[in-house]
Amino acid sequence: MTRALVPYHLDEHLPDLDVVLTPDSTITAELPQGDPWRRMAVLYDFVAASVASTVQRGGHAVVMSGDCTTSIGTVAGLQRAGLDPAIIWFDAHGDVQTLETTASGYLGGMPLRVLTGYRPELIAESLGMDPIAEERVLLVDARDLDPPEEDYLASSAIGRCPVEEITADVLPDGPLYLHVDLDVVDPTELPGLRFPAPNGPGLERVFDAVRRVIATGRVFAFGVACTWYPGHGAGQRVRPYAEHTLAD
Repeated sequence: MTRALVPYHLDEHLPDLDVVLTPDSTITAELPQGDPWRRMAVLYDFVAASVASTVQRGGHAVVMSGDCTTSIGTVAGLQRAGLDPAIIWFDAHGDVQTLETTASGYLGGMPLRVLTGYRPELIAESLGMDPIAEERVLLVDARDLDPPEEDYLASSAIGRCPVEEITADVLPDGPLYLHVDLDVVDPTELPGLRFPAPNGPGLERVFDAVRRVIATGRVFAFGVACTWYPGHGAGQRVRPYAEHTLAD
């Protein structure tokens, strides 16, 4: 797998972000002033181009970043390469907020909703990204949901399951985008998380499940969201698990 680092949290450059794998390349961009969606669209166009190039050459892409919104660029890249990916989304949170429902205004709480078709004019249209059907999305271990997210997920076709129930049988068909927000891990095992959510699985259980997904041979891109503040050593804590997973 080709490893790309996108050292950003949303549109904020994080040159000292500690990540879980040594990257083969680092993606940065000169971002315009103004609207953060427009700024992220510029950055994610580079991400999409990198992922598309890797897949078109017959490779598989790993994309590390400081948030989950980078997934929008990754999925756009898979589509540019001619794939129609389903999504496996490990996260302590739902990431299905909208601008209309969010209490905090945090854009990092919206990427899965954007990927499934929410307000394409915000960023998807500029990247040429088509929405992923809800029934082709599996949300894994989301345990910290706001009421609007609970309401949406109760009526949506997005599948849900805990980490320990991940098997090949529960995965959607076709090529896969595997996304792991590392705040899915219990915060007692990972220091410095931006949005810690108690009562989660440990690193061993999370990466056992990740390996089961990768073992299907259908993962064409693996997004790793290093959603912690720099300087706490979280990347170093996760590195042995990540290296072992990709070495299998």
